[in-house]
Amino acid sequence: MITALAGGTGAAKLLRGLVALIAPADLTVIGNTGDDIELWGLHVSPDLDTVTYTLAGLIDEAKGWGVRDDTFHCLQGMAAFGEQTWFNLGDRDLATHLFRTESLRRGATLSAVTDAIRRSLGVRSRLLPMSDQPVRTKIRSTTGWLTFQEFFVKEKGQVEILEVAYEGADAALPAPGVLDAISHARAVLICPSNPVTSIGPILAVPGVVGALKETRAVVLALSPIVAGAAVSGPAGALMAARGLPVSPAGVARAYSEWLDVMVIDRRDQGLTPELLQFGVSPVVADTLMTDRQREVALARAVLEALG
Repeated sequence: MITALAGGTGAAKLLRGLVALIAPADLTVIGNTGDDIELWGLHVSPDLDTVTYTLAGLIDEAKGWGVRDDTFHCLQGMAAFGEQTWFNLGDRDLATHLFRTESLRRGATLSAVTDAIRRSLGVRSRLLPMSDQPVRTKIRSTTGWLTFQEFFVKEKGQVEILEVAYEGADAALPAPGVLDAISHARAVLICPSNPVTSIGPILAVPGVVGALKETRAVVLALSPIVAGAAVSGPAGALMAARGLPVSPAGVARAYSEWLDVMVIDRRDQGLTPELLQFGVSPVVADTLMTDRQREVALARAVLEALG
């Protein structure tokens, strides 16, 4: 079994490539819920949904989120009522959030609801939220604290980052199956997701880092940084705010206590000595997943690196 720690878009592409090469049931995904947000009274789990929609073949490829060919009539109607519409929710996407919210209201756990959603959409890989308790990534800027979605979507990441916190992490527990999935895996993959706000919240849940240190599995990470810049999103700015070099070496430093192998892009192969200093074995590959063929090729390189 392969266990993957995952954020949203970049992770979803890699996972889609992976399930083209292995049995989907042999993959367990531990998803970030630090990005979760309540909007219009609905519980939205953006990263879990992006992974689910991608593996289900429903993702809007152009946007990288949401459901393909969705409409936005409800969003337009809410705007007419003066409600905030900076976070776009499509009409078909709303069904997922309505189901999740109503199930949670009736007493179901986020784990149970996530499993029900992925089964209903035909996803054969196991998908676990990192915790059933709320953990929320917060960004402190010069104007105060923002949720991650306020920072990333509403403010488009164009604010000074002073501090990053994972609210609720200290009191959270790993969701059922999370620690076992790490401990009993043949390999653990850290997807090419933002180290601070996608993987960071998962690591902040008590017990997860300990499981990564103790597992006998090979732990392999894919760098989301290529040639000194994030492939997508605000990872570079967030790493810099944490005092990490914006490079694969910075990612290796963040994960160095438990990381064995890192896949880096060919343009960064000159950083090999730095990775070795952290005790991390580098594997060089073409890491930009610009189409399905490249997703599969990168997944194949990962499997080869795992032997």
